[in-house]
Amino acid sequence: MRTLRTRRGRRPAAFAAGLLATALALTACAQGGGTDAAAGDSSADPDEPVTIRWSWWGSDTRHTLTQEVIDLFEEKNPNITVVPDYTDWGSYFDKLSVSVAGGDAPDVITQEERYLADYASKGVLADLSQLDIDTSKIDDTILQSGTIDDAVYGIATGVNVYSVVADPQAFADAGVEMPDDTTWTWEDYVEIATEISAKSGGAVYGAQDYGFNEPGFSILARQNGQSLYDEKGELGFEPELLEQWWQHSLDLQASGGQPDPAKTVEVDAGGPEQSLVGTNAGAMAWFWSNQLTALSNASGRDLQLLRVPGESQFDRTGMYFKPAMYYSVSSKSAHPEAAAKLVDFLLNDPEAGAILLSDRGLPANTDVRAAVTDEFAATDKQAAEFLSSLEDEIVDGPVVPPAGAGQVTEITKRLNAEVLFGRLTPQQAAEQFVQEVTAAIS
Repeated sequence: MRTLRTRRGRRPAAFAAGLLATALALTACAQGGGTDAAAGDSSADPDEPVTIRWSWWGSDTRHTLTQEVIDLFEEKNPNITVVPDYTDWGSYFDKLSVSVAGGDAPDVITQEERYLADYASKGVLADLSQLDIDTSKIDDTILQSGTIDDAVYGIATGVNVYSVVADPQAFADAGVEMPDDTTWTWEDYVEIATEISAKSGGAVYGAQDYGFNEPGFSILARQNGQSLYDEKGELGFEPELLEQWWQHSLDLQASGGQPDPAKTVEVDAGGPEQSLVGTNAGAMAWFWSNQLTALSNASGRDLQLLRVPGESQFDRTGMYFKPAMYYSVSSKSAHPEAAAKLVDFLLNDPEAGAILLSDRGLPANTDVRAAVTDEFAATDKQAAEFLSSLEDEIVDGPVVPPAGAGQVTEITKRLNAEVLFGRLTPQQAAEQFVQEVTAAIS
């Protein structure tokens, strides 16, 4: 092993996981666990009036934009009626699992990467490669992210990248130069954050803790030739690497480079708007690129996206393009052709892209992204340019998280807090993480 040298309230994860497992088990019994691409009559008249249902989660703003894009689709496809089926994030998968178990799955299903394998493994989702959906303008690494055993169960609505969001004004006020993100190391990250805190006299922290979100560790693992999950759906890293990841966080806490544990937990719970960068109280924080607008609006400053440290430190890069969410189609849809036509429209129609813009991530279709870039807010333009600059550096994407991965976020948050408060050592937390996640995904 190469050593490292250098939201809204939700129901408990165990409850949600139990409900999902029960619902999918009932679905498997009812549907025989098949994964046929379509259940409808392919010989049906393509102009016959049909009704399909599309489910998604999100804010009122997303619902309004989505209704606009539905109206446009129905205008272009007058024989297809699309019934909206939406809710907030906190209750979305509870509602979806109940619908699926009752044999009433939406025709087009919005999916999240940590749940995709759960639904695919029980035959709920169609293989989209068998449907008439054009993916020629979507990067192969993005398509790979929704592929299991050569079947495409989800196509990215749009893409994000996990990155460091920096406040250039905080650097300037502290008299610290912005890092060269093409060469900085993990050691540089710790040293820079510590220096900013010291020179700011406690008024600004150098960094916000990164340990509450497992994608950060996934990037470090990939940099070291390992992975959070491997092709077999098992953990793909050595525990010592996770131990070092948490040790870096403790080193930052001890040096004053990041806040004390109580402040850290409080800040994490507040989301982007209450983050250190969002409140002008920190110089760096780790966020998804599509959160740049919310962070910039909250801070009232021009923030900057940076590559994560370590991208040139090891034999390979670790950053990757992540689907903001996926479009999937029910394997039992009575109208798979109509469902596929809606997905194709959402992915490939520039007019649809002009309505949705970055709401579901920067458009996965690179031609559509280029066509609508002028309509983006300044922060979204920066994100688009940042993603473009990474295209020659990102070598691949992670495998689809295994069934049960939906529990890993809560496990990571809990163990990270235990480390920060000193109730577990990094070694103990790494060992416990392996035990708990292995049980969750087995």
